Amino acid sequence: MPAVALASTSGAKVNLGLEHGTVVVYFYPMTGRPDAPPMVGWNEIPGARGCTPQSCAFRDLHSDLQGLEAKVYGVSSQSTEDQQEAVQRLHLPFELLSDSDFKLTGALKLPTFEYGSLRLIKRLTLIIKNGAIRKVFYPVFPPNENAADVIAWLQHNNI
Repeated sequence: MPAVALASTSGAKVNLGLEHGTVVVYFYPMTGRPDAPPMVGWNEIPGARGCTPQSCAFRDLHSDLQGLEAKVYGVSSQSTEDQQEAVQRLHLPFELLSDSDFKLTGALKLPTFEYGSLRLIKRLTLIIKNGAIRKVFYPVFPPNENAADVIAWLQHNNI
């Protein structure tokens, strides 16, 4: 993992390349806000829909991931302010990280797509152990099953 510090919803900076142990990082395009108008055409973009169900699945299975000694982060190109709203509204027990300048996305050469004037990160999940990427889930479909797929992989591979 490259050493890139990202702003966290906790107010700190998190450098995923320096994290010790097992880290699960799910990248997602963006979570919608209930106070914003509907996103026209969003549901027709392959892989775009499902950010909230994916985050909620990681929330619901968070204790299972902790039992496997895995730390969870979500990453998008959204602002920390938008991510903080999602953490509060969805009651997420883990931090979301903002890659709004695409430094980590660029360093990892992650896939992105355009929606209107926005550049967004395509949905994928990494399992990292002591700074080394051990598994990539891509494409992720359906998004709400990603957390269970991660748990199954961790249990089977004993990392």
